[in-house]
Amino acid sequence: MDDVLTETPPPSRFFDEDLDNFVAAPPPLPSPFLLLNPNPKPNLLVVAISPLSRSLVHHLTSKILIGSLLLPEIPLSGNPLLPSPNSKSFNLYSAGSHNTCLASVQYTVSPERSRAVAKCLIESVSADQVVIFDCIKSQNYRGRIEVDDILAFKLETKQQRLDEGSLRVNGVDYLPSGSVMDGLGAAILTKCQMKGIRGTLVATWPENGGFKVLKTVFKELGFDVSGIESEFTKVNSHSDLDLYT
Repeated sequence: MDDVLTETPPPSRFFDEDLDNFVAAPPPLPSPFLLLNPNPKPNLLVVAISPLSRSLVHHLTSKILIGSLLLPEIPLSGNPLLPSPNSKSFNLYSAGSHNTCLASVQYTVSPERSRAVAKCLIESVSADQVVIFDCIKSQNYRGRIEVDDILAFKLETKQQRLDEGSLRVNGVDYLPSGSVMDGLGAAILTKCQMKGIRGTLVATWPENGGFKVLKTVFKELGFDVSGIESEFTKVNSHSDLDLYT
């Protein structure tokens, strides 16, 4: 006689999607929130997402910590009290005499949370113009990328293209047709487009390359990077990330 407890059960008469109907949906994640003191209204918001741009922001001396953007699912345990390039944080700084806000994104924001984070940042920091530094993935680029290539492209909102008198990122070609950007950088630029804000997304390849491009852009944005250039010229483009460990 067969043992009903151990024999293979008959196939289910339900499809997998039907069985999911009996499972309670997971509770939604709390919204991200931004702690600011004081609440800035800068002319320019610079968002550093790529590792090299974060390292540039870290080495800038004329900046003051004014706040942090927090995601409830990102644990804060192990983070030092003072800003550190090794901490999982999303800190915002006032750039000294410049009417500029710097945001350094030091943890990975999942694609599902990018839209909420972008909404929180752009609606909390009322900037007239936004410049984002991010990386482009090789699979998102329409064309062949060699290992030793160092590339840089940009995307702009409609308001940025129409306003000829605004600050512009020069010397960088537009992202080729057919190539796409995703993740937090693209979500922030999309939010700028929806709210009619002048916005530019600068994407580099590889993630630890393109220092000359970023240095030029930072200078055009009014930052003095001459004092930190020697820190980056000590290593080649394939070991720039060592500065951020």
